[in-house]
Amino acid sequence: MAKPKRTGTQRAKESSTIKVLLVIGGVALLGAFLAAGGLAFAASREGNDAFCASCHTQPESTYYERSTAAQPVDLASAHRTKGVRCIDCHSGAGLGGRIQAESLGAHNALAWYTHTALQPAVVTRPIGDDSCLKCHPGVTDSRRGDNHFHYFLPRWQAVDPHAATCVSCHSGHSTAGSAQTGYLDPGTTGSVCESCHRALGGGD
Repeated sequence: MAKPKRTGTQRAKESSTIKVLLVIGGVALLGAFLAAGGLAFAASREGNDAFCASCHTQPESTYYERSTAAQPVDLASAHRTKGVRCIDCHSGAGLGGRIQAESLGAHNALAWYTHTALQPAVVTRPIGDDSCLKCHPGVTDSRRGDNHFHYFLPRWQAVDPHAATCVSCHSGHSTAGSAQTGYLDPGTTGSVCESCHRALGGGD
């Protein structure tokens, strides 16, 4: 049986539908391209410490200035001499950590451009242990004398949800320590040690 011939009106409707679909597809493709380009640009900019400091005011701009000084004065500026950037510490491990950092960066950028950003910026996601352990893996494995605290930290964290984290002692921007002590603040570190011993009954 022969197919019924399409009328001119039907052909016009089909042609119009195809054009609309092509336009929608083109707009969607352009949107995806712009989004991907924007993310790529943001990712490239986040690797530039000066760009981070251009939006953040105090105390971040001071932290950035320290990182450009001839001599390190804190843990962050000491890391900078080894090519470590702001984003390397301010993001978690793996793809998940990077996506989290990108989403936070996008939120911060939106706040900046809409003039709703708080200055100084409020820390909403402190640096977690995963940010440190991605470059310092296995630090909690050894029980040698100078690694006592690191070895018992996971046990403390298991019994106390408010236990210390890496940055409780290794604060990136404190200038209370020195290069000889790895920029540890003796007062803060001593207090953390005492808290751990109390929580674990004196330790081993």
